[in-house]
Formats: sequence, structure tokens, C-alpha cells
Amino acid sequence: MATPTLPESLIATLPGHYYTDHGVFALEQEKVFETMWFCAVRAADLDKPGAFRTVQVGRESVLITRSRKGEVRAFFNVCRHRGAQLCTEDSGEVKRAFQCPYHAWTYDLEGKLIAAPNLTKMPDVDRTEYGLRKIAVREWLGYVWVCLDDEPPSFEATVMQEIVDRLGDVESIDHYGVADLSLGRRITYDVNANWKLIIENFMECYHCATIHPELTEVLPEFADGYAAQYYVGHGAEFGEEVKGFTIDGSEGLDHIPGVTEGQDRRYYAITVRPQVFVNLVPDHVIVHRMFPMAADRTIVECDWLYMPHVVESGRDVGHSVELFHRVNQQDFDACERCQPAMSSRTYRDGGVLVPSEHHLGEFHDWLRAKLGA
Repeated sequence: MATPTLPESLIATLPGHYYTDHGVFALEQEKVFETMWFCAVRAADLDKPGAFRTVQVGRESVLITRSRKGEVRAFFNVCRHRGAQLCTEDSGEVKRAFQCPYHAWTYDLEGKLIAAPNLTKMPDVDRTEYGLRKIAVREWLGYVWVCLDDEPPSFEATVMQEIVDRLGDVESIDHYGVADLSLGRRITYDVNANWKLIIENFMECYHCATIHPELTEVLPEFADGYAAQYYVGHGAEFGEEVKGFTIDGSEGLDHIPGVTEGQDRRYYAITVRPQVFVNLVPDHVIVHRMFPMAADRTIVECDWLYMPHVVESGRDVGHSVELFHRVNQQDFDACERCQPAMSSRTYRDGGVLVPSEHHLGEFHDWLRAKLGA
């Protein structure tokens, strides 16, 4: 059957199988998540030498820790002996070394092999060569970013360029001092939907008037359906009667000192491909990190960050957190509503994008290029 010609107002989406096919997902793991910079953990979660977290990046389990010198290190979470997973917990702390629970091969916090049964009888075994496989790391915005590729792409030309493309320059995000903020709340969402549905939802506001009544009360221009937040340098302005980015528009918390007059009373949304959303408002920053687990399942870890004295004082951040928590629930419900239809015969060739969503076509083109499709 011939594909019908679309009117000029509409452009085609990705076909449905891009959201359901396990082969496509495997290719995305290989070509996207395992080759790009991936935002893995908040650096403050590694608060001392030996503190660690394990995260899923593409097909790999990654072990991230802090060395005795206080430097962040990342390794493949695989023992070099027989391939047992070194750490099975999501987080924890070791004193001086990681020991494989299978045959007790032991590695220091720099990844070097320091002990194993009968190791002294094997003087030809190079302890560095048979140490844990290292992964490239960068710390930025208070987060640890990892790249599994043997030749990582330029961090500045990829991750930081996404900020430039959205805000016009890197200095605009520096005003928020994200690395110096403290974690006020973290919520983890288990979403039964493909990671691309979540990105597409975040990048457009055609749905805002329908499913986000609280958000459009605070940001009235979002009710128009156009993704104003994606014009370079533009932040959606708070409504005239709105005092803060809260569930009821009431006063927020202490403002971040570096926020400029032009950034005050505005909301900025940034997508950092492949799996990060950064949301900037005058008194806090919200960071989403996606962990695609399967073609139809994505874990989203969402952090609300505030001035350190706000968190240390024990002040109630509930009104502040509730607004975007509700937005998250509304968005993820919508994505889960779409996921089953991706395998429908009626969506075999995909859907369509209206003019206010046309910029999603660039995301689709980018993905096809990464996959070589």
C-alpha cells in the first residue's frame, strides 16, 4: 500500500517498530548509549573514598567510585578473572578495595589487581593489565558523566554544545551554580515506555494545555501549544500573579544568587541527548536522568536541587517539588498510554507531527544517523 502524501502542515514520525523492536533497542544501546557521554550519578552521592554506585549504561553495568585521592573513577563492573559481576548492589561503600565474591580477586579503588588466591605464584600476571577496565569520566554540573567508547567524543562539542544550542552560551547555565546546589528531593520513576517517547514528550508543549493544568497556570504561554522553551535563549515567563515555581504559584524558596535579572521569573528547559533534561528556575534546578532498560521500560531518576542552606535548614520543599512531580506523573502516564499503540497495525508507518512539533523531526533525523538507518 502506497504511503499517502502528507499535507504541508504535517511531517511523519518514526515508524512504530522504533519503539517496540528489541533489535532497534539493541542497536540504540550499542550506537547511542555506549558511544556518547552518559550522565550517570550525582557527584555528591560519592561522598567519600570507597563510596560507589552501579548504573546501567547501554548493555553494560558500570561501577563508579571515588579513589583515595578523592577523584572519581569508573569501571566496567566485571571481574577480569571469570567475568562475575563485582558489585550487585545499586550503591554502597568499601573500605579500601572491591573483592569479587566468586574467586576473591581484589581490586583497589584505582582498579588495579592487588590480591587473588595464589597470585604470588603467578609472577607473570601484570596487576595493572589485569585490573578493572577503566571508563572515561567527566564531572560537570555536579554530576559524573561516563563514556564507554574507546575514543570518547569531545565533551565540549557534544554535551556542552547542547547547552549552547539551547541558551546561546555556557555562561547562562553557570549563573545557576548547579554543581554547588544541594539535593532537596530525589524521586525515581519506573516508566513502562520507550525512552524516545519520553524525550519527544519533553521536547514539545502541544500537550501542555490538555494534561498540565498546574504547569500552564504558572507558565501561561505553554497553553498555546508551542514549545517556546526551545527558542534559543528564551525562557517561558511566569504568569503575572505567580510568585514562584510551585504547585499553586505561591512564593518559592531562596533564589540562586547568580541568576540574572533576565533569567528571573523564567523557566528554561534543556535536552542533553541522549538521556538528560535540565530545568532551570530562579530558586532551584531539576535534573532528569533516563536509564533505558528495555524497548518498553525506562527508569527516570529526578533530582530537585536547592541552595545548600535551604536544604540544611530543613525547610519544606514540598510545594516546590510537587509541581514538577505532578508534571512528571502526567507526562509518564501519557507515554505509557502511547507505548501499547506503537505495535498497532494502525501505527506501522508512524504518526504525524503538527507545526509546533516539527522540531521533533530533527531528533528523529539525529537518531537515524546515529543508527546508520
